[in-house]
Amino acid sequence: MDIYNYYFNKYKFPFIIAVSCVFFEAMCDLLQPTIMARIIDEGVKSSRVDIVIRLGLLMLMITAFGACFAAARNILSSKVSQNFGVDLRCDVFSKIIHFSEVSTDKIESGSLITRLTNDTSQVIQFINGLMRIFFKAPVTCLGSIILAVILSPKLSFIMFFVVVIVSAFIIISMKMSYIRFAKVQYAIDKVNTVVQEYLLGIRLVKAFGRYEEEEEKFDGANADLSDKSASSQLVIAYFSPVMSLTVSLGIASILYTGSVLFSNSEIEVGKVAAFINYMTQIMASLIMITNIFNIFVRTKASTERINEVLNSEEDFKGVKQTIKYDFEGLSFNDVTFAYPNGSGMPAINNLTFKVDRGETLAIIGPTGSGKTTLTWLCLRFYDVEKGAICFNNNDIKMLDCNTLRDNIALAPQKSMLFTGTVFENIAWGNPNASKEEIIKAALAAQADEFIQRMPNRYESILGRGGVNLSGGQKQRISIARALVKKSPVLILDDCTSALDAVTEAKVRLGLKTADTEKTIIMITQRIGTAMSADKILVLDNGVKVGFGSHNELLDSCDTYRGIFESQIGGNLNGDIYE
Repeated sequence: MDIYNYYFNKYKFPFIIAVSCVFFEAMCDLLQPTIMARIIDEGVKSSRVDIVIRLGLLMLMITAFGACFAAARNILSSKVSQNFGVDLRCDVFSKIIHFSEVSTDKIESGSLITRLTNDTSQVIQFINGLMRIFFKAPVTCLGSIILAVILSPKLSFIMFFVVVIVSAFIIISMKMSYIRFAKVQYAIDKVNTVVQEYLLGIRLVKAFGRYEEEEEKFDGANADLSDKSASSQLVIAYFSPVMSLTVSLGIASILYTGSVLFSNSEIEVGKVAAFINYMTQIMASLIMITNIFNIFVRTKASTERINEVLNSEEDFKGVKQTIKYDFEGLSFNDVTFAYPNGSGMPAINNLTFKVDRGETLAIIGPTGSGKTTLTWLCLRFYDVEKGAICFNNNDIKMLDCNTLRDNIALAPQKSMLFTGTVFENIAWGNPNASKEEIIKAALAAQADEFIQRMPNRYESILGRGGVNLSGGQKQRISIARALVKKSPVLILDDCTSALDAVTEAKVRLGLKTADTEKTIIMITQRIGTAMSADKILVLDNGVKVGFGSHNELLDSCDTYRGIFESQIGGNLNGDIYE
């Protein structure tokens, strides 16, 4: 996506008006040295006060017109650039919301924040400058060269020599700057990532007393940003004085050559003064062009980073097909999947099973066996490499992601709550839910009891991430949020790990009581939780090693029996030890 072509078409009319104002403003500036030359040569030299007054008033009028054009382009450039920024940030954020998991894994969150803030600000600054001064500099430079040549072709040779040298400096500095400014943006990414990681793990840092290590990590990233910023600025620091010196030497040469030509009666004083003014305008324009190119190389780096976001892969789009709420079943048919950019080893390998309407399926297995991966595949965060996942006998690749996810509610392993009231956090699962439905979901999730003890009950404010709740309380609100969605399939991804056995049993009972037709998939590490399910799927390194009821697996699955004996204890007949 070319963001400039896209937004230019949207703001073409005010952009053209602003550029036109810049052009006319430049024309007003270019006329003044010529008028000044006439005042000197026709009025002052011949002592004609009337000519001085007439041409002086003309110069004032042209200056007033130039000021009006300048005010108009300033207003237009400010409005257009800010509206451009609003649209760009909205589009980038909208793209991030629709990121596929592959895109999310590819670009770090700290980098995304930088691209949404710092990089977009750089582009906005460029657009503003483009409409205010970027067009004026080349127009003024070219116009000054043309008018200077008309005034004195002989002096123009010096001017051309200076322009060529300064142009060479501009090209060299631009090439040297681009790589350095790109590195600056990535250094900002690193600083943001370090700060974000610390804020997310602030309690862990305090618990382990790792303040010094975190400070060293930040100091390293901060020093790297400082070094790269200094390196990028050194290019400007070196080349700007050299270019100014070159132009100043050019002006000195023009003064000397002009004095010689004047003594030989080959040029008038007013024309020499006008030529110097044009040379000064050329110098100012060239310096401005240098700054333009410096801003351009920064913006080019930022634009590429923004385009990387805008061109990233979105959630998979299938045929928009409506799934009936009358859910019949979810099945995995010889599914194999390996994470993109991972080790290449399958996280799920040749997996086949089916869960029917109203059943409770427990998924259990050692750490890293692919339990959570199975959840991501059900929600189509990733596409399978082999086989098919079917929802109501429809391959989910043929279904629109939003349609699929509307029919699946998730209570994730890590409970994520948002700043707002308890009511708002539960209703986040279904914004149209009534208060009665919210309370019913909270009762089923065993959350109503502690909510009623809070100062404002369901209107109590939760801090960011639910910092004012315990782990078990956050999990129960997360379960209530999933319940209020009223989806036919509910996935509980080890979301009761912070609950005691009694409370967890109450939650399981509440879930079934709330909706007997709901299909529940429980990912768990607890054998006691798995025993209550209708079916149990046992995974080991992504491979199905057991599928059936508790008693069936005790007889047929060594992995399940090992988990059972390690947590509860028992013999081969399933008798529970004290």
